[in-house]
Amino acid sequence: METWQRNLYILMAAQGLVQAAMSMVVPFLPLYLYDLGMSNPAQVQRWAGLIFGINFLSAFIMAPIWGSLADRYGRKIMILRSGYGMAVITTLIAFATSPVHLLLLRFLNGTISGFIPASVALTATNTPREHVGYALGMLQAGGIAGAILGPFFGGVLAEWIGIRHVFWLTGLLLALATTVVLLFVKEIAKPDPKKNGTSLRVSAAIIFHSPTLLLLFATALVVQFAMMGPSPQMPLFVKELGAPGGYVSFFAGLVIAAAGVANLLASPVLGRWSDRYGAHRVLVGASLAAALLTLPLALSVNVWQLLAFRFLLGLAAGGLLPALHALVRKHAPAGMESTAFGYQTSALNLGNLLGPLSGGLLTGWIGFRGLFAVTAVLLFGNALLLWAFRRRFVPSTTVAPRKEGC
Repeated sequence: METWQRNLYILMAAQGLVQAAMSMVVPFLPLYLYDLGMSNPAQVQRWAGLIFGINFLSAFIMAPIWGSLADRYGRKIMILRSGYGMAVITTLIAFATSPVHLLLLRFLNGTISGFIPASVALTATNTPREHVGYALGMLQAGGIAGAILGPFFGGVLAEWIGIRHVFWLTGLLLALATTVVLLFVKEIAKPDPKKNGTSLRVSAAIIFHSPTLLLLFATALVVQFAMMGPSPQMPLFVKELGAPGGYVSFFAGLVIAAAGVANLLASPVLGRWSDRYGAHRVLVGASLAAALLTLPLALSVNVWQLLAFRFLLGLAAGGLLPALHALVRKHAPAGMESTAFGYQTSALNLGNLLGPLSGGLLTGWIGFRGLFAVTAVLLFGNALLLWAFRRRFVPSTTVAPRKEGC
């Protein structure tokens, strides 16, 4: 087995473990607020929104900085920094005694985060170009598998050992995943700090002078905004449709998980298609398919239809992020790949932050079905924009980093 393949399978497992660990606790943060002494449901909802969003805000700010350091000192060390840092912070959350403590620790967690973007950057830069799409698709599949399993085990463990102990266990799992990377992942294309000494300001100027990269960052924002916007509203829509037997929570979880399972199945396949037919074609096709499959959600009249359409939507969405990562890798200036991924991660975090917030506001104004229609329009517009600028995605000469003062 070649080194890049061994790295891929280890990072798949590690990323799956990290996603499982984090999703074991994040969905239950509102319940943890009750443990911290809150009793007013409206107050809990406000604090839960702040605590959920603050992590994405600090990650949005820090991602390009960590990306720039990764280009200088290596991607593996950024994985280790993030993994061990999040392990410590998540363990400290178990000792929080007030909502303010929880808020500050979540802010710090976002500041130190970056395990998954660094894994993507390492995979993209250490994999032969003809296999990048497949590798990124497999990496995403590993993360999705963890994200699907995490909430289930988190719920069981919270009932069994208590939420505080789940935070301790999560910290342990994060440390375990990071140690696996430390011991078994070998960074082949490790950067030389003396050669890659470009400052963040200079590298930002170079990256933001690339219309192609700007278009990809905008696509990342739109895709994540469109995908995340309806997600928190799914349980409420299931309730409106009428869950069979009145099991709203069960069917809401099933509807959410259906897209994840489909995504898990489709990502490696669509990743291979990116290598064979071109990542741009897959990205346009996946965006168009996602738009067309979002519209039927608005026409669902029962939970079974919603479940089927969510599964089909997950198949299409499985090609979005791997193709996007592959294109960022292809068009990033030489020696600035991680910095480019950092800005892309910032765009994704902004979508994670604004999507649910805007989705909630839009639902109150135009209803669930209107929200699905708006999401479909956004994805369709994104597909048209990518197609209109398709000439920018032909093989191009890589831009060399400029020196300070030039």
